Amino acid sequence: MSAARIKKGDSVVVLSGKDKGRTGTVAKVSPKDGKVVVDGINVAARHRKPTQANPQGGIDRNPAPMHISKVALADPKSGKPTRVRFETGKDGRKVRVAVKSGEKIDG
Repeated sequence: MSAARIKKGDSVVVLSGKDKGRTGTVAKVSPKDGKVVVDGINVAARHRKPTQANPQGGIDRNPAPMHISKVALADPKSGKPTRVRFETGKDGRKVRVAVKSGEKIDG
């Protein structure tokens, strides 16, 4: 299994689509499907009929999954999109590093 370049809780920038340029936090990652769910980004509206559980019905707005290639990690220094590389930290653990600034992401 390869190491994850984007993880839950990361700050990401959307690279393409209707939300291009917007920043959000990753709520869920599905590595098997290659998808991510970002809070407040790619929001889909579902029209719901009234039911016993929800007598009002109405429109539900929830973030939909988007392909992982449409997002890039936000650089910790500048907030701009950056690629991720892996380096070995002082304690011998694998650490994610932002390519643009050289800043450690989780170290």
